[in-house]
Amino acid sequence: MSPLPSAPGLDPKSQWQRFCSLLWHNSDLGFWLDVSRMGLDATVLSGLQPRFDKAFKAMADLEAGAIANADEQRQVGHYWLRTPQLAPEPSSGAHIQAEIDRIESFGLDVLKGSIGPSAGARFTDVLWIGIGGSGLGPLLMIRALQDPGAGLPFHFFDNVDPDGMRRTLASLGERLKTTLVIVVSKSGGTPEPHIGMLQARRAVEAAGGTWIKQAVAVTMLGSRLDQEAEKAGWLARFDMFDWVGGRTSITSAVGLLPGVLIGSDIREFLAGASAMDAATRVADVMANPAALLAAAWFNACGGQGQRDMVVLPYRDRLEVFSRYLQQLVMESLGKKLDRVGQVVHQGIAVYGNKGSTDQHAYVQQLRDGVDNFFVTFVEVLEDPGDIPPLEGENPGDFLDGFLQGTRSALTEEGRFNLSITLQRLNAHSLGALIALFERAVGLYGELVNVNAYHQPGVEAGKKAAAALLDLQARLEQAMGHKREHTLAELQDLMGLPSAEPLYWILRHLCANRRHIDARGDWGNPESLVFVHD
Repeated sequence: MSPLPSAPGLDPKSQWQRFCSLLWHNSDLGFWLDVSRMGLDATVLSGLQPRFDKAFKAMADLEAGAIANADEQRQVGHYWLRTPQLAPEPSSGAHIQAEIDRIESFGLDVLKGSIGPSAGARFTDVLWIGIGGSGLGPLLMIRALQDPGAGLPFHFFDNVDPDGMRRTLASLGERLKTTLVIVVSKSGGTPEPHIGMLQARRAVEAAGGTWIKQAVAVTMLGSRLDQEAEKAGWLARFDMFDWVGGRTSITSAVGLLPGVLIGSDIREFLAGASAMDAATRVADVMANPAALLAAAWFNACGGQGQRDMVVLPYRDRLEVFSRYLQQLVMESLGKKLDRVGQVVHQGIAVYGNKGSTDQHAYVQQLRDGVDNFFVTFVEVLEDPGDIPPLEGENPGDFLDGFLQGTRSALTEEGRFNLSITLQRLNAHSLGALIALFERAVGLYGELVNVNAYHQPGVEAGKKAAAALLDLQARLEQAMGHKREHTLAELQDLMGLPSAEPLYWILRHLCANRRHIDARGDWGNPESLVFVHD
């Protein structure tokens, strides 16, 4: 592995000149991008130009309908969601537009009370059931855009943690019978949302609700979930297109439906994403903010993921943004093989929280510790007007001062950092911010020659989990033929090379009193004897 690149030390005049030459600004979007502290200059960008020429062509082919996910022979069309006329097939564009209209109409009718759980009743809450991008996208929309008292309050099943489910259901209580339940599963067969759906249905019916009048499906047309919802007559069904991946689904029903239900303007959200898409199609690195972002990542990471991305948005509303980017960046770029099958182990790790909270957390290490990261600052210029200065102190001024102070402190130590500034945070600018990173991820994938649109590691994890659940079922069945077993006996019985997975399974079963008990010392696995009731 090559040595980590270093941030150059520049005198103030040279830094100012670099800032002016590399600053990207779009007044219509109210957007600035500053990559001047990422070690970029004319020489670096010139050296990357041949890679970018290929990357720009690849992105153009993607938008034109080329097969991008070769594993599943799928197109990748999230760009069409905000500009339907770009869809290769006119019928697809018409379908997209019709879905947007249906989503908006449905959401507004729910908010007006025209659609409710029963005659004369209104929905009071939303329980959103989705995993991965189907949970992170909606969570970002709600945290970033929902104003106090606007729309409906949201609750999430975004995991299969039984304690999390219990707490969520308990918080809803009697309101479960007036809760709109939205189940999101692209394939309709993903275990986590299916398990969440079963638990939600049981709870809704126990509270006196009517499932089919409260349940909505967001899934591919014809999927297992879609067929179930259609047959049972659920309240509504919305399409999650085959060519939209979970991590880029926020401009589909996955993000638009919660957007309407919190009272946000989804047309503006789509318009912001579309406008940024247009700005990032420019085949000139210096004029293309996504290309500048990708070039900055490539230079800081040595083209080999040698640095982590620390995301510091200086607004509480964007606290979830780092979690959202974790999936978008890491699932897209974290690949063992490149496009020609060579082992490359690419990727960029992402973590973060929010400013200025992190002034008192890990900024100390960022400035003085190991230099294995770059910081992405996100700033919003306009402050809310109803928080006045008191005793001569303005919270917004302090927040801005902390950002600039941290940025300066990092630069003084030669630490890479870049800054994104929004004039204001609203649906339009959030759409633009998301679109910027989507395009940057696509371009960076091309720069390092990996496929950003498949996820073999995720699929491998799902298959391994399914195999272990199958092993558990076979183990429980096999143990019924004899009352007592040691781990060694069970290992032979199941034909396994190691008893370790059996130890893990049995420890969980015993802890939950699932007709199995254990004698012996859990710290000495070979001493254990398992007794089947």
